[in-house]
Amino acid sequence: MRQIGSNLYALKQLILKSGRERSILNRHPWIFSGAVKTLPKAENGDIVSVHTNHGELLGFGFFSPNSQITCRLFEFGSDQIELDENYWKSKLKNAFALRKLLITAQTDCYRLLHAEGDFFPGIITDIYGEVAVIQLLIKGTERISPIIFEGLKELGFKYIYVKTKQSTQLLEQVEEGSRWIGETCPMPIVVKEYGVLFSVNVETGQKTGFFLDQRENRKLVGAWSDGKNVLNTFSYSGGFSLYALEAGAALVHSVDSSKDAIGLCEDNVALGKWKGKHESFIEDCFEFLKKAPTDFYDIIILDPPAFAKNARSVDNAARGYKNLNILGLDRVKKGGLVFTYSCSQHIDKDLFRKIVFSAAAETRRNVRILRQLSQPDDHPINIYHPEGEYLKGLMLYVD
Repeated sequence: MRQIGSNLYALKQLILKSGRERSILNRHPWIFSGAVKTLPKAENGDIVSVHTNHGELLGFGFFSPNSQITCRLFEFGSDQIELDENYWKSKLKNAFALRKLLITAQTDCYRLLHAEGDFFPGIITDIYGEVAVIQLLIKGTERISPIIFEGLKELGFKYIYVKTKQSTQLLEQVEEGSRWIGETCPMPIVVKEYGVLFSVNVETGQKTGFFLDQRENRKLVGAWSDGKNVLNTFSYSGGFSLYALEAGAALVHSVDSSKDAIGLCEDNVALGKWKGKHESFIEDCFEFLKKAPTDFYDIIILDPPAFAKNARSVDNAARGYKNLNILGLDRVKKGGLVFTYSCSQHIDKDLFRKIVFSAAAETRRNVRILRQLSQPDDHPINIYHPEGEYLKGLMLYVD
C-alpha cells in the first residue's frame, strides 16, 4: 500500500508564533505566512505537522512556501492517523456518498470535491457524466494525484481530465499542464441538469467546462420564466437562457462580449426545440443594457465574471457591480425580477447587499428582496472556512 508521510513523527514541523494558534484551534484550514515562527526545512508540496510555539500538535497540512497561505491543513489534532492510500481515498468516498444524497437522476454533472468544503484543500473535482475533471490548485495535491485518479476510477468514472490554471502554475509551481489521464474522451459531450441538456467541452470551456455552481439558481429562474421576456447578460454558454426557454419563456435574449461564448450558447439552444424564441447578441453587456428599453424585459439576469480578483481590486469591483445593477434595476419592467450575482470571493454577501442597495437607491424604484441566493449543496461551505461561500446573489422584485 502506498503511503504518504505515514510516519507522523518524521514529518517536518511548522511552528506558529505565540498566540497565533486560535484560528487553527477553531479549525480554520489556512495558515498565513505572518503567523509562522519557524518554517520547516521542507519542499513545496510536502506534508508537514503544525505545532504551537510550545510544541503542541495542531494538525497536518500541505506546505506551500511560495504562497501567502503557507500551509493548508487537511487534518486537525490527531496523531493517530495513517496518511496512506486509504486515508486519501476515504476523503473521496465521503464526498461521493454526500453527492449521492444530493444529486437526482435528472442531473449527471455536479461538483464532487470542493476543496476546503470537503476538508480536502487544494483540489476541485467536477463530474460530467463519465468524465471527472480535476483542478490541482497546489503542489501538495499534485503529489498525491495518482491516488486520487485511482480512487475516481474505483468509483466508476471512466475518463479523467486534469485542468490546470495558468495562474496556478505561476503561483504554486504545478509542473504539468492540462491533460487526460489514460483514455481520452472525445469532446464535446452532452450532459443534463434537471433534464436540461448542455454541450460541454472540458478541454476548452471556462472553469472545468461549465459553471456548475449556478445550477439551483438556473432552476429558480426557470420557475419564474413562463410567458416572460428574459434578458440573460454575461450569458456564456446560455445556462440561464436554456432554463428560461425550457420553462416556456416567450422570448430570451442572451448577451456576451465573447463570440466564442455566444457560439456555445447557440449550440446549446440548438439542442432544444426553441426556434424563434431565442436571440443572441455579441456585445458589451453594459452597453447593451444602456440601450435596452424600460418596458420590455420581465426578467433580467446579471451574472458577471468576478470583478474582484484580489483584495486590492474591491473598490473598483464595487463600482462595477453598482453600475451594472443600476442598469439592470432601471431597465426591468414594473413588476419584473432582477437576478443579480457576484462570484468574487473578496466581495462578501453583506458588502454585495450594500452595493445593490446603493444601486437601487439611485434608481429611486421600490425594490424588494424575495430570496438571498448562494451556491448549490454540492459546493458545501466548511463552517470553519467562511471564505468558501464565494457565490452570492439576490432575487429582486422591482415595482
